[in-house]
Amino acid sequence: MAVSQLSQVEVVDRIRKQLDEFIGERMRLKANMGRCKIIERDGILEETHPNLFVVKVEEKRNRCRRVSYSYADVLTKTVELSNPDSGENLLPWLL
Repeated sequence: MAVSQLSQVEVVDRIRKQLDEFIGERMRLKANMGRCKIIERDGILEETHPNLFVVKVEEKRNRCRRVSYSYADVLTKTVELSNPDSGENLLPWLL
């Protein structure tokens, strides 16, 4: 079923269920923070919750921090998730 035929609630639920399958896996996170600021980091998907997901990202000097984003951020393409090795989008049906 095409994304345009699904309600936003169904799409967000589908994103959450698909991200559940990637828990513990590495991914590349590209987030548009506004004002021409784009952050691109590699990390590991740690948790999914009903309204958000948590990624442990690698910082400089071997530091790690946890960042959380909502599924709506993925839906609105504020956050893009891809495979760090191949660059392939983890949610290709969303494009």
